[in-house]
Amino acid sequence: MKNANFQVALKIVLKNRQGEILGLKMPDTSAMEGYYDLPGGRIKENEIKVNFRKVIEREIKEELGNLVKYRLREVPVAISRYLPYPNRHYMFWIFFEADYIGGDIKISPEHTEYRWLNLNKKNLKKYFTIGALDGMNNYFLKKFAI
Repeated sequence: MKNANFQVALKIVLKNRQGEILGLKMPDTSAMEGYYDLPGGRIKENEIKVNFRKVIEREIKEELGNLVKYRLREVPVAISRYLPYPNRHYMFWIFFEADYIGGDIKISPEHTEYRWLNLNKKNLKKYFTIGALDGMNNYFLKKFAI
């Protein structure tokens, strides 16, 4: 039997002072079209031995700009796995939590807009799908679903 191939991504549950979570709207070309994603992304091949904090710093700068300040908690708070497209690599997401301290958010072309979302277990399907939905469900359960 063949082993599954996974790409690993680090996702950040970035919360403001009101407890809202930053959502990044996905473009029409995405498997998550019409839904939101969280800041973060895949670990690159040259980052295999790099501390997760450094990978997260790179992703935050790429997706939110250089001016965003945040306080990262370095312990994962949720996980998720999914297959975005048939016959491609599976995705494995590790979620971390961070507090938004300030700074102008300037999203990358990977997303069409950003929004602070007032989330709870009951409204997650309105904003998220596939891997993001699974991960946020696990986040709100406050445990790793296996």
